[in-house]
Amino acid sequence: MKHIFIFVCLIAFQAEAQNPSSFTPASFNDADRLDRIQKSIPVIEKIYKDFAAANHVPGYAYGIVVDGKLLYKGASGYANIEEKVPATTSSMFRIASMSKSFTALAILQLRDAGKLKLDDPVELYIPAIKGQGLTKDAAPITIRHLMSHSAGFPEDNPWGDRQLADTEQDLLDLINQKLSFSNVSGVEYEYSNLGFAMLGYIIHQVSGEPYDVYIKKNILTPLGMKGTTYEYTEIPKEQFAYGYRYINDQWRKEQPLKDGIYGAMGGMITSIDMFGNYVAMHEAAWPERNDPETLPVLRSTIREMHQPSRFISLNPNYTFPSGKTMATTGSYTYGLRWMIDAEHKKNIGHSGGLPGFGSNWQFLPEYGIGVILFANVTYAPTTYINTVVIDTLVQMAQLKPRQTSVSPILAKRQKELVSIIEDWNDHAKIFAENFFDDYPIDALRKEAATLFNKVGPIVKTNPMIAENQLRGYCILECEKGKLKLSFTLSPENPALIQEYHLTLE
Repeated sequence: MKHIFIFVCLIAFQAEAQNPSSFTPASFNDADRLDRIQKSIPVIEKIYKDFAAANHVPGYAYGIVVDGKLLYKGASGYANIEEKVPATTSSMFRIASMSKSFTALAILQLRDAGKLKLDDPVELYIPAIKGQGLTKDAAPITIRHLMSHSAGFPEDNPWGDRQLADTEQDLLDLINQKLSFSNVSGVEYEYSNLGFAMLGYIIHQVSGEPYDVYIKKNILTPLGMKGTTYEYTEIPKEQFAYGYRYINDQWRKEQPLKDGIYGAMGGMITSIDMFGNYVAMHEAAWPERNDPETLPVLRSTIREMHQPSRFISLNPNYTFPSGKTMATTGSYTYGLRWMIDAEHKKNIGHSGGLPGFGSNWQFLPEYGIGVILFANVTYAPTTYINTVVIDTLVQMAQLKPRQTSVSPILAKRQKELVSIIEDWNDHAKIFAENFFDDYPIDALRKEAATLFNKVGPIVKTNPMIAENQLRGYCILECEKGKLKLSFTLSPENPALIQEYHLTLE
């Protein structure tokens, strides 16, 4: 009998314990979501059209990516003014610093393969950097510093824009002559194109292939972006979007630069049709789930790119295009920018600017929506207008983020807790060892008596709203009012209730 009892208890424990295979990913509980997005497209088209007219944009192309698919795309104007070649979604634009995330992704892919570590000193791959820094006590520059713009190099956009064609030897010569630093390493964010050129060189050293060859083979081709390149002379003339600068009330064609080591920071040339696949990949990394891996890089690695690495700024009064003002904070990840607002909405992406070009892409991971814009005029303000577009899409389509799934253990503890909180006469064994020390039983009974005297007995328990797999809340509908029940479970397996709150709603 003893053995039977132990076996039955073991079965019960296994049924209650958290099992990764039973995890249910977050999802959209909105059947009409795509229809509402489609209805907002005419407004989006007009926003882009007005933007192009106001900023003297010769030609532009854009795309809206939803749930991993290029849902809508469009283009207008000219890819080549002189020959009247229209811009299309297959026109090839140089996307400038939007290239950085591909370089960072290649580094992470090599890290996953065990070929480097993010905290490797750069001197392992570029010996001449050893000992260089603002001060003698500066930490050795690491790959992670380069990826997050915290190596101590000065912001170098105007200078870096003109270095695209430099060779690897040009880069090594520059480093050998000793660099100038604005900060010590690992302390401050400062945007550095030089740092990403070094990452391109490291990709070559580690993989044995030039950075562009490696990225084409291991990222672009698997994503269906085979035509994407870094060298403009490889692109048919009728497909290439030439860059222009608007000066003295007329457009001046900019001479495109050939590919070199600085292309790792800003040389990629692609189309909306192809770049949509890249945005789709980033969207497809969410939500976390148990599905087989199908992307060129692990989903967890892509999500790693979506986490803040180096703080940039806090803006207590950021004004959205809709006119709404709230606090936001921004950081740099690995090759991407990250922003979160006071409503917990996360925006991830990157802009690009070069003589002749301006570009931006951004997406909201919890909303499954992203926007892309390429323009062929110098430093076109694409970031602002894409923010307008994505904000408009969210507002017009009334989009909501994915809903976190309610784990079986969270639902089970809810049912058990609701059954005892009116009088606390049943001390069910669902509480962690800290619970009754932090919430003495007499105090719990007194609180319950006060609350339920006001609202009456429970008549309906609404479903849990999960904040994560082990924390959430629900609304209890009572005869004369409502209560909010929230609780947090412990890291034990099976998880037990460690924190609890019951308040008037």
